[in-house]
Amino acid sequence: MKFQSHTLDNGLQIIAECNPAAHSLGMGFFVRTGSRDETDEVAGVSHFLEHMAFKGTPRRSADDVNREFDEIGAQNNAYTSEESTVYYASVLPEYQEQSIDLLADIMRPSLRVEDFDMEKKVILEEIQMYADQPPYGMDDYIKQLHYGDHPLARSVLGTVDTVGDLSVEQMQKYFESRYSPGNLFVAAAGRVDFDQLVRQVDERCGHWQPADAARDLPRPATEVKQERVNHEAATQQYVLQLADGPAAEDEDRYAAKILATIVGDDSGSRMYWDMVDNGNAESASLGHYEYQGAGMLFTWMSCNPADAETNCELIKEIQEKAQSEGFTAEELHQAQSKVKARVVLGSERPRSRLFNVGGNWMLRQEYRSVEDDLAAVDALTLDDLHRVLEKYPLTRATTVSVGPLDASSVA
Repeated sequence: MKFQSHTLDNGLQIIAECNPAAHSLGMGFFVRTGSRDETDEVAGVSHFLEHMAFKGTPRRSADDVNREFDEIGAQNNAYTSEESTVYYASVLPEYQEQSIDLLADIMRPSLRVEDFDMEKKVILEEIQMYADQPPYGMDDYIKQLHYGDHPLARSVLGTVDTVGDLSVEQMQKYFESRYSPGNLFVAAAGRVDFDQLVRQVDERCGHWQPADAARDLPRPATEVKQERVNHEAATQQYVLQLADGPAAEDEDRYAAKILATIVGDDSGSRMYWDMVDNGNAESASLGHYEYQGAGMLFTWMSCNPADAETNCELIKEIQEKAQSEGFTAEELHQAQSKVKARVVLGSERPRSRLFNVGGNWMLRQEYRSVEDDLAAVDALTLDDLHRVLEKYPLTRATTVSVGPLDASSVA
């Protein structure tokens, strides 16, 4: 594999991990914008704009966009997160140019009022559906409790009020400020003809006008809070915990992922054996999530309401044991093997490599090969994991419990 990069005159970057042995390629436009870049007034506009990109351009109708992706057999989609909006497609190598033409075109959507009004109804239904499904919006709510007024506390979907009040003029203004060539890049992985990719992107995007698109990166001043929410319609009790963790630029992020695997992987972890395998809980897990300037260790548990109190005590015992006794060499080796297997197996698909290559570039402006990631995981020691636990104790966490139990019935 060979990594290549090029920057157009207007600041748009093009990066690719080229693998001539691959049978397909993945490519996408990665936009450095998400819910953390919004204001409270327009919360949800990034996700709404993602939807609008597929509603037509000056060159294509919405039907044209869908039909032409289908005609080349593309597997295409998009997603919005706290920090990015990504539009991507996986195709056979002979359709590289057609894919770039489609993706570049939807980066300049028409934003017609009639499409905007229709899609707003879809977004509002999505927000309501999200609130009606477990854990009933509590994964957004726990971030608000923990992060306060930090930008990462803002919901990706926005609220019924903010999306309902949003105007197409506000969206247009946001688009112009965030979708500038210096604030997005093209990434590709697989059987990529890089020289042609540069030419193809330049022809379609080289005339885009540059504009400043700054991002504030304040360090969060987190607070630990406890909240219990009664939801009578729920059939299970859900417990969510949010603790601080290493940020995207922190080298401790590798150790955090390994310790999360030991404590809360969905198979073979301490939580799995002590809570799930024996039937105490339907699910119990711990994951590490990294953002620019902040990171989180997120615990999730669901169970029969009658078992909620016992399971909360089990979570506490597992966390306290990790804090006081640490981990064993055997646990470290097993977790390293799991993570390395996932890295290698995921790397066999160009689309997976696209998200890895693009994600690293988005967060750190760096390229990391599969070998780089494997070496970083192999180099970890028990001291590294214990240092992370000392800096980011699992026991210092905001907790939200939601379900049919009365608010005073579960810890």
